[in-house]
Amino acid sequence: MWGFWGAAAGSLPLLIAGILFHLEHSPTVELPRMAKDIQAQDEAFRSMNRTCFILGATGETGKELLKEIVGRRLFSKVTVIGRRKLPFQDETYEDVVQEVVDFEKLEDHAAAFQGHDVGFCCLGTTKAKSGEAGFIRVDHDYVLKSAQLAKAGGCKHFNLESTKGADKRSSFLYLRVKGEVEAEVEELDFERYSIFRPAVLLCDRQESRPAEWIARKMLAPVSYVFPTAFSVPVSTLVKAMLNNAVFQSDKKTELLENKAIHSLGKLQETKG
Repeated sequence: MWGFWGAAAGSLPLLIAGILFHLEHSPTVELPRMAKDIQAQDEAFRSMNRTCFILGATGETGKELLKEIVGRRLFSKVTVIGRRKLPFQDETYEDVVQEVVDFEKLEDHAAAFQGHDVGFCCLGTTKAKSGEAGFIRVDHDYVLKSAQLAKAGGCKHFNLESTKGADKRSSFLYLRVKGEVEAEVEELDFERYSIFRPAVLLCDRQESRPAEWIARKMLAPVSYVFPTAFSVPVSTLVKAMLNNAVFQSDKKTELLENKAIHSLGKLQETKG
């Protein structure tokens, strides 16, 4: 009996390595548009004078996304919608519009969501930080209500940061709530709806998340050997979100998993 369990335990690392190898080398979403020059695509997009808003700009993804948007100057107007004004020190952000809203009374702030062509939603918290009810309120209620107001305000392309494994039928609260809000936002029928499902985000959070910190440390050597299997740098994610936005797509709903995020996010590195 002990010999059986010993052999099983000994073969476990090989099994895990096999799964990771499969994930790393599985076919990614076909992106023929990757062959196009990203700089030319940026220029074409700028000429359209599109406007955008960002929700969740105080989080790690939102902060990096805002930095990338301002740096690439893709939009004629950039609006940050949040519960408080951000203290920008860099003059690069001087033209960013800030709309302060009460997320508990979002219906009173419909005007903040009007007149944007593209919306980026990076709202999110954790059960550990906000409790179960607080997590559902932020990751489901705030996200859905914001999407509803954005649609009513004329937003054509809504981008949602979700998570790997999101599934409305999942027995895990986190994955179920993420899957439910994905599906409910889709029912709003945006002209274009892009869902990003990153795996573990590699970043140095100011906010303390012990479980995520441990996961990042444990995955560090795995990420080195299998860079697209179970993790993605936040910088890659936000580049993927913007690269995807500047490209025209005939898909009404786009579901971008971790490997596709890596591919889209590294276009600047691989072009030419």
